[in-house]
Amino acid sequence: MRIGIDLGGTKIEGIVMADDSAVLARRRIATPQGDYAATLACIAGLVADLERDVGRAALPVGIGHPGALTPATGRLKNSNSVCLNDRPLQHDLEHALQRALRLANDANCLALSESVDGAAAQAGTVFAVILGTGVGGGLVVDGKLLGGANGIGGEWGHNGLPRPRADWNESPGPACWCGREGCIEAWLSGPALAADHRRVTGQSRSPEQIVNDAAHGDAAAEATLQRYEDRLARALAGVINIVDPDVIVLGGGLSKLDRLYRSVPALWGRAIFSDEVTTRLLPAQHGDSSGVRGAARLWPPG
Repeated sequence: MRIGIDLGGTKIEGIVMADDSAVLARRRIATPQGDYAATLACIAGLVADLERDVGRAALPVGIGHPGALTPATGRLKNSNSVCLNDRPLQHDLEHALQRALRLANDANCLALSESVDGAAAQAGTVFAVILGTGVGGGLVVDGKLLGGANGIGGEWGHNGLPRPRADWNESPGPACWCGREGCIEAWLSGPALAADHRRVTGQSRSPEQIVNDAAHGDAAAEATLQRYEDRLARALAGVINIVDPDVIVLGGGLSKLDRLYRSVPALWGRAIFSDEVTTRLLPAQHGDSSGVRGAARLWPPG
């Protein structure tokens, strides 16, 4: 058995996974907002609770987190949960839990999970995307995570949006929390979708409301979703031109929008340097739980 922890911006989820991939215990708690010490304490408490649930102690623990660990210093960077940035997260959690841990970016955990027994099982190259409060990416090739020399492998959300459209005022683009303008995350996260709708229409709507309004014939909401799909298609085309994955898997709240899997592949060919595109775009088979399953898989069975 081993434990997986998914450290998210609003919740922390933990599971105990058996060698046959069965989930033996599961718990979710709210993430302390802006409090690093409280976050460490919550993770330690969650691990202890899960171990009590299965009657075992000192289980291997894998943790998926936003951002990336700097190889040279072990400190976290690039997290949109900014209280984690420049903190020695692995060191501090290993001290709290009194054992060695394995940590990886949350989108990497999504990619690992879906490449093993999810939507991209048996695929050679898998790119996974989180479309949620933030936008992240993770890459698995032949079953192995690609972290990269700088620990930022797959960190797709903070590239600029490709081929900005003047008719949609896409340059320089909205400000991103990272300090740049026009990042993919600043266009394609859930809050970015709502912000785009507000800029164009003057109406404040949640992503869920925009989707519902479009389904009921609201022309402005439909136009917002079409802009979103066009931007997602261009952004993923850039990935395909470089990585040429067999499968792209979408996770996060916006991945539940079924129309993306029809609309985006119909659009991305305009920006892909190939006469045909066989890359498949699929929703995460394990849904919201894929990240925590991938975190558990940072430790091999047995």
